[in-house]
Amino acid sequence: MTIDALGAILLIPSVSAALLAILPGYMLAAKLNIVAALATFLTSLSFFVIEPASGQYLLLDDLNKVFIILTTFIGFTTSVFSASYIQHEIEIGRLTPAFLRFYHAMYQMLMFAMNLALVANNIGLMWVAVEVATLTTVLMVGIYRTHEALEAAWKYFILGSVGIALALFGTILVYMAARPAVGEGLDGMVWTVLVQHAAQFDPALLNVAFVFLLLGYGTKVGLAPLHAWLPDAHAEGPTPISAVLSGLLLNVALYALLRFKMMLAVNSEAIAPGPLMVTMGLISVIFAALMLYRRRDIKRMFAYSSIEHMGIIVFAFGMGGPLANFAALLHMAMHSLTKSAIFFAVGHIAQVKGTQKIADIGGLTTTNPVLGWGLMLGVIAIVGLPPFGIFMSEFLVVSSTFARAPWLTVILVLGIIIALGGLFLRVGVVMFGEPKGRTAPAEASYVPMFIHLGLVLMAGIYLPPVLVTGFQNVAKLLG
Repeated sequence: MTIDALGAILLIPSVSAALLAILPGYMLAAKLNIVAALATFLTSLSFFVIEPASGQYLLLDDLNKVFIILTTFIGFTTSVFSASYIQHEIEIGRLTPAFLRFYHAMYQMLMFAMNLALVANNIGLMWVAVEVATLTTVLMVGIYRTHEALEAAWKYFILGSVGIALALFGTILVYMAARPAVGEGLDGMVWTVLVQHAAQFDPALLNVAFVFLLLGYGTKVGLAPLHAWLPDAHAEGPTPISAVLSGLLLNVALYALLRFKMMLAVNSEAIAPGPLMVTMGLISVIFAALMLYRRRDIKRMFAYSSIEHMGIIVFAFGMGGPLANFAALLHMAMHSLTKSAIFFAVGHIAQVKGTQKIADIGGLTTTNPVLGWGLMLGVIAIVGLPPFGIFMSEFLVVSSTFARAPWLTVILVLGIIIALGGLFLRVGVVMFGEPKGRTAPAEASYVPMFIHLGLVLMAGIYLPPVLVTGFQNVAKLLG
């Protein structure tokens, strides 16, 4: 049954993608997109009651279970948001029926690729899945066919290809390091086999491999200074894709990196991956926090916020240990839910106002109070103020760091405070300034945004024991 369930979360989106590519009507396609995403999410929930069984190609364990359920849930809520968002894009003529078929098909193809990357037990197959997800999102970023959108897609393609090529070279080096211990053939690519024999691998090859993997998958995570594709892709692509990019695809690349980190931890002579991850994480936090003060585009501003938070998550995983790993997992989940909710609000705000420029948006709490206050709640959550879940995760990250490396805590907290100031400086004008732009009511689906914000609020007040136990198990697994 496990293999059937694992196969289903791959089969549902792939078959749906084929159907959506030929369906002519928008409403029917949007409904099928939602139903497919819901079916995939419900299938992933069955993993709670199914004993995982690994094969040579597919794997289910405590680590990827967290990522799969988060990915399929946000994939479903984003598909609901997408229905009302894309309908408006049709009405104003930004998208044609042909582009819509392409959009919905690519959405399900992206879900297939992300799910495949998360359940792949073969490191080569995982790399292929991340590459497919990259190419799919490149096509979706450029779907508007404007000069800016095509430029952003091309930039994403070039930088993403460089990153994924570095990750491929790192994957090949891991295979070469494993060959003397496990022999040639498929076993040299199976993660469960590799982690069992990693202590026997050549540490020099493993060291070089991890550097390439960190740079390669770090490009996809959006870590500075490898982040240049991310702000453009978020700003120019459809907002549902911005939500998926920020809330999900960055996590998938991080997951791949964590798998190799676990492998290196088994080899006592290999380089410690922690300091490298801590360094890149801190650089990302400080850089992104400072860049928030110079943003003029609201979607681009929140893209830099994603870089900051991925930096915090990578920093925490780099610190390691049960508490830091637990905090990183919690922060990852809270960031995915919060940032996607923010993009839901921003997408409809941009449609109402007809612009993404911060200077041309003002007085949202007056002109569009539901969207305005929804965005405000999202910003309060994302900067780490109580009682939202990100406050809890950041508090745990800072606490665990202070106990082990107080001087790193100073840098981390400084970055978080700078980012808080930058976001409130920009968002304050948008929320409470003089009303600007169009004042038409928003024809938006508010349910996904408030479901996400409600879950983040609940996590800040009460974490269900089953969630705590699951995260604790994963934290121990990560070492």
